Amino acid sequence: MDFAGKVAVITGAGNGIGRQAALSFAGRGAKVVAVDRDGAAAEATAGSIRQQGGEARAVIADVTRPADVEGYVKAALDAYGRIDCFFNNAGIVGKVAPIAAQDVATFDEVIAVNVRGVFLGLRSVLPVMVAQGSGAVVNTASVAGLVGTPGMSAYVASKHAVIGLTKAAAGEVARQGVRVNAVCPGPIDTDMIHSIEAQIDPSDPGAVSRRYQAGLPSGRYGTAEEVANVVLFLCSDLAANVSGAQYVIDGGRTAVGGSLTTTPQK
Repeated sequence: MDFAGKVAVITGAGNGIGRQAALSFAGRGAKVVAVDRDGAAAEATAGSIRQQGGEARAVIADVTRPADVEGYVKAALDAYGRIDCFFNNAGIVGKVAPIAAQDVATFDEVIAVNVRGVFLGLRSVLPVMVAQGSGAVVNTASVAGLVGTPGMSAYVASKHAVIGLTKAAAGEVARQGVRVNAVCPGPIDTDMIHSIEAQIDPSDPGAVSRRYQAGLPSGRYGTAEEVANVVLFLCSDLAANVSGAQYVIDGGRTAVGGSLTTTPQK
């Protein structure tokens, strides 16, 4: 788990799991390129790393735009000359509503960020790693990529697609020394799950939180650091023969079946 001399590019690095992963990579010696469409948030992450004695750069990018994606790859290469680890993480949750009530524009936005963004990242980073003869990619999927969650059709569809992209990419580059895996977090204590709670019951999101956590075998939400730990493992030499896999980090939720309900319960 030593990343000294390695370069890690992280999308969605301005908050949540992406921010924690950036800090964790830097804490293990990596040079970090923190990518986010929120420039202030990206710079805050990079600034925290520098304050702790690490090396980091912030890049503003919309992962749905090919030019922006090529831009963050170029920024990493211009600054550090290579990309060893790529955490393809940026994502959004969209609107919580039944399919019949889903807004088409919102559906398209979720697919654009969560699927097109992952695809474009792979499309631009994999050739760099193949040319190096080494590299590790981790895509952020979700337990929503393994089971359905009523009321979150766009998110569920997008995360199933991320797992498919992960498997396809892993098969394409395995002989070139490049590995591609996915993490599948369950409910994690970040802004994303709290936004879902607020959508389900704006008057009492805390009640939704308590119900969700009580329904998990672990009895609690996971933490961003717990996800980051798995990401670092998958990017490390400890996982040298792991590719095309999806690692579930959900406190046992999918092991016992069922899914979170997105309808208020009184």
